[in-house]
Amino acid sequence: MPPKEPPRRRVPGPARPRNAAGGSGRPRPTARPENRRPRRTAPAKRRGGSPRSIRLGSPRPRLRLISLCLTLVMVAFVVRLLQVQAVDASTYAAKAEKNRYLEYTIAAERGEITDRSGIALATSVDAHDITADPKLFTPEDSKAPDAPQQAAALLAPILGKEEAELAKKLSAPKSRYTVLARRQTPQVWKQIKDLKSAFAQKAAEDEAKGGPGVNVLAGVLQEPTTKRVYPNGDLAAGILGFVNAEGKGGGGLEAQLNKRLQGEDGKIRYAQAGGRPVPTAGSTEIPAVAGTDVELTIDRDIQWAAQRAIADQVEKSEADRGYVIVQNTRTGEVLAMANAPGYDPNDLAQANGAALGNAALQDVYEPGSTSKVMSMAAVLEEGVATPGTHVTVPNRLHRGDRLFRDDIDHPTWYLTLNGVLAKSSNIGTILATGQLGKTQPEANKVLYSYLRKFGLGSTTGLDYPGESPGIVAKPGDWSTSQQYTIPFGQGLSLNAMQAASVYQTVANGGVRIEPTLVRGTKDADGRYTAAEAPKRTRVVSEKTARTLSKMLESVVDDREGTGTKAHIQGYRVAGKTGTANRVDPVRGVYKGYTASFAGFAPADDPQITVYCAIQNPTKGSYFGGQICGPIYKKVMEFALKTLQTPPSGSDPARLPVAFKPGE
Repeated sequence: MPPKEPPRRRVPGPARPRNAAGGSGRPRPTARPENRRPRRTAPAKRRGGSPRSIRLGSPRPRLRLISLCLTLVMVAFVVRLLQVQAVDASTYAAKAEKNRYLEYTIAAERGEITDRSGIALATSVDAHDITADPKLFTPEDSKAPDAPQQAAALLAPILGKEEAELAKKLSAPKSRYTVLARRQTPQVWKQIKDLKSAFAQKAAEDEAKGGPGVNVLAGVLQEPTTKRVYPNGDLAAGILGFVNAEGKGGGGLEAQLNKRLQGEDGKIRYAQAGGRPVPTAGSTEIPAVAGTDVELTIDRDIQWAAQRAIADQVEKSEADRGYVIVQNTRTGEVLAMANAPGYDPNDLAQANGAALGNAALQDVYEPGSTSKVMSMAAVLEEGVATPGTHVTVPNRLHRGDRLFRDDIDHPTWYLTLNGVLAKSSNIGTILATGQLGKTQPEANKVLYSYLRKFGLGSTTGLDYPGESPGIVAKPGDWSTSQQYTIPFGQGLSLNAMQAASVYQTVANGGVRIEPTLVRGTKDADGRYTAAEAPKRTRVVSEKTARTLSKMLESVVDDREGTGTKAHIQGYRVAGKTGTANRVDPVRGVYKGYTASFAGFAPADDPQITVYCAIQNPTKGSYFGGQICGPIYKKVMEFALKTLQTPPSGSDPARLPVAFKPGE
């Protein structure tokens, strides 16, 4: 038998109230229409008067409000998306491209400058531009609030820059590129690279321990470039010039030939992330084209001899400055152009500003007696006198508003025209040039025409930066005194190259050749192109030039000549001394002297022209024959041996210097 179900226990509960009929308290159902909603009744109250359940409000208003907010948010997103992807798509793409890609210039290798034998005078070596990405120094990227200051403190002693300057460059978060220092040596970049490696390793170890991993040098980068160096220090610095901090010629041939030398820069563009290239993103590169190499007419050894000789004498004489020029008589090529004092273009910070430039082309001064060769050329060419013409030279000569004298007091001299040049007589030169015209104004015009033919008042043809043409007034503007001082070299001005060119003209048979400094060029493909032939101009006849050459020998060879210290054993030497009153460039008055010597050798077969000048010697002698004659001799001897010029094969002409009264 199945087990009996246990009787249900009645759980006592509150007694239900009964209705009036005596039934239970459950309400009796009432009849209502089938579709009629039941009437809501108030909830029964519990004991104590509280309702049995809480009645909630309708959720629909809140749902509508939430839906409206979500709709507005979605509309904003859609509008912004349309703006980014449609309206401003190109702008944002460009910004993204800019932030992702870096572009920098590949500096072209600057062309080399060599002497005539191919020896480097100016060349370029590998260097580095130290750059940075300022964004990587922001607190967010560097994880250090003062990353620019920390990096600046580390880099300043290495780069030789001020901390404040570097910190300012690194504190520009809107920029992705800044240059901290240009053209630093590989050793400098190695120091920075070693520091970066040390900081990177330390940052990695810190991250492994859960730290932030700060590396304040992560944004320091480099770009390969080149640096200009001058292997011979100050040798030929006045000719070469220098390259400025931007890599462009700042003076001399470096500036004059900058377009040829600098070449064409290239460009490289690559993707980066966190300051590092992304290899898989690809890159584009336009290679640089190297600059043109330039071969000069300068001979390094002759340049060295000239520079040493003039520097020693300038120091010994405690002079302001001096210059020596050596020129190939037959070609016009400049073999040396030395200035003292000079400067080292490798270290411009230590250079004296007054020494920068090329004084041999930029200084203008009154030449003095070396200019008399032009006066004598005019007298001979016009046929008004010969080397043997008698000239009676008094101790004083009154002309115009002045009383003229020679450099020494003397009794009346009875000189030939050759003797006037040999003894460098101012009075004799005035008397001789006075014969160039029937009147003094006519004589002035004739002399002026020859000064211009010899190149005075015009630049030399070198097209050198800052070259001065000198000053030669037109004869109608000559003052009363100028018409008598100009014949012996006062009252007009020139530069040292012009003075050398005058003697090159005489040595070359009366044909002036424009001086040249550039012999040829070699482009990036190795093709050599010779320089154009210089302009040639006939100034005086060959006969006049030969006669002048013999007269100039008397200056050096004759015992009464003023240039005996320039004599060279085994060679016939033609030359002329000069000692001129010097115009003080600051005060504009005559103060001190310009000592000079000019000439060529061998006089019987001229090959080399040398000119020397010293400005304002203040110690010892100030006469050109005494202080410039020895320089001429040293430089000329060295040049003759270097170029293997054979000695003279004949004796000097020894033209008569004086005559006896009554002959």
